[in-house]
Amino acid sequence: MAPPLLTLQDIHLTFGGTALLEGAELSIFAGERLCLVGRNGSGKSTLLKIVAGQIEADSGRRFMQPGTTIQYLPQEPDFSGHADTLDYVETNLGPSDDRHRAQYLLEQLGLTGTEKLDQLSGGEGRRVALARAMAPSPDILLLDEPTNHLDLPVIEWLEAELKGLSSALVLISHDRRFLETLSEATVWLDRGKTRQLSQSFAGFEAWRDELLEQEDIDAHKLDRKIKREEHWIVHGVTARRKRNVRRVKELATLRVDRMKSRDDQARVKSNVQMAVYEGSASGKIVIEARNISKTYGTRCIINDFSIKITRGDRIGIVGPNGSGKTTLLNIVAGLNPSDSGSTKIGSNVEMLTLDQGRESLDENLSLRDALTGGGSDMITLADGPKHVIGYMKDFLFQPEQARTVISKLSGGERGRLMLARALAKPSNLLMLDEPTNDLDLETLDLLQEMLSDYSGTVILVSHDRDFLDRVVTSVIYGAGDGNWTEYAGGYTDMVRQRGHAKKQANGILHQGQKQKYSTSKDTSSAKRKLSFKEKHALETLPVQISALEKSIKLSNQKLGDATFFTKDPIGFQQTVDDLEASNDKLETLEMQWLELEELREELGVTL
Repeated sequence: MAPPLLTLQDIHLTFGGTALLEGAELSIFAGERLCLVGRNGSGKSTLLKIVAGQIEADSGRRFMQPGTTIQYLPQEPDFSGHADTLDYVETNLGPSDDRHRAQYLLEQLGLTGTEKLDQLSGGEGRRVALARAMAPSPDILLLDEPTNHLDLPVIEWLEAELKGLSSALVLISHDRRFLETLSEATVWLDRGKTRQLSQSFAGFEAWRDELLEQEDIDAHKLDRKIKREEHWIVHGVTARRKRNVRRVKELATLRVDRMKSRDDQARVKSNVQMAVYEGSASGKIVIEARNISKTYGTRCIINDFSIKITRGDRIGIVGPNGSGKTTLLNIVAGLNPSDSGSTKIGSNVEMLTLDQGRESLDENLSLRDALTGGGSDMITLADGPKHVIGYMKDFLFQPEQARTVISKLSGGERGRLMLARALAKPSNLLMLDEPTNDLDLETLDLLQEMLSDYSGTVILVSHDRDFLDRVVTSVIYGAGDGNWTEYAGGYTDMVRQRGHAKKQANGILHQGQKQKYSTSKDTSSAKRKLSFKEKHALETLPVQISALEKSIKLSNQKLGDATFFTKDPIGFQQTVDDLEASNDKLETLEMQWLELEELREELGVTL
């Protein structure tokens, strides 16, 4: 086996007196696809910067094979000193790199290369930075939150592009679907150390829970051993009643180990429950929008859209960047006026909004003061005052962070802080614009649980496909032409209902054109008839689809067993592989059936 392209060994790093990395290790082999996961603030981005050679560890060894090339996409790229987007990308190319690839990638990402860098939106800036990192075709490509600020069409294009690269990949992302699609192995950064699973992210959470459960068992055994030793200290005697100095020292060591174990468990396993404080129930009709339209200049953002939202609905709004998702959210909420039509808010509605920019924060405030308003240790909630430390724990903050200045918080920690401030207010209608931005996977889990338990109504904008599939009951989709359509179910259901294969034009996924199923040179539908093969497929495909759905359900049930991987790791991997293959086959069969059904309806054929 060829040696790794890059190796980190026993990496230690301390920031501000706090140990961030304590013996972290990592090996990257040619063509390998790793995802790096861990809680916000655990040091993932820092470890990636050490891999990239941008910062140096306090101790440990970094070795890279001679001639290995690395490209790194940071969360916040520096655009200074460049004339335009093409110049920014081309200056990162080496003498042997393909000069045409820079222009190709920019065009694939919907850019011309002439855009001024100081005039880019967040999504455009992310696309330019991606083009710069990907243009040289490096041996190792490091991507830190590459999907931030990207819309769903670009995310899906990026997945396809990265699949075709020969580079080794190391990914940090909060997008579960993105990680599951691209990763082949998972590195968990936890309490300063790294642990690796030789599986994609799809198997990570079950594996992590197994490890944490084993830690609980080991801690319980350690407690029992300490109690036995303590009993001996009190009651045990030697022939001359002299204490055994060695055993006393061992007991002291056991106590230190237990204290460290408890501290580690407190940092990784908190019995927290993110909660939103609900107001009284709203009326049955929460919002009714009738024939609303909105135009900016000559561009139509919303064209004659109507919707009735009832109590308990959970609605997602999706579409490409610039399609008007936030505009639609604000008009439906009655926060902004429409050009025509009407929006009526139902009775007894208590609305809570969280926008993309979040509330402004004073960078010099401490975490405690940002939550309480300053001058107090109590935070006022809908059901009464609560100590700020207890409320912080509900959002995965540790007590020692109470005096941490906001400027020192990571992006994900700031996201949690914004949620904590907003969710303290009573509501029965949540209007959330990109609530998952910068949140780590654990916080996303808590947010999903909170929304599932919330008895009110939720309307949200998100680019996170997995989050949409887990949370919403319907999706409003806009293609960017002003027309919006509501589909039942989550994001995956919406894609299936739209009933066409995903297409790419200029590298950006377009979902407005339907493929026509045709096997004949005669394209006239008047003369066209269903062939025997097509009729047979229409009759048998539903049976095959139903069988696959049952198989997928059974596989998911097996993978839901937290002990499955420990008991049968080979069987676990086989089940994961079978599930992936079944999902792919199901999507193919459903697409075939939809295309044939479209053709049948178009020809007016009755089976």
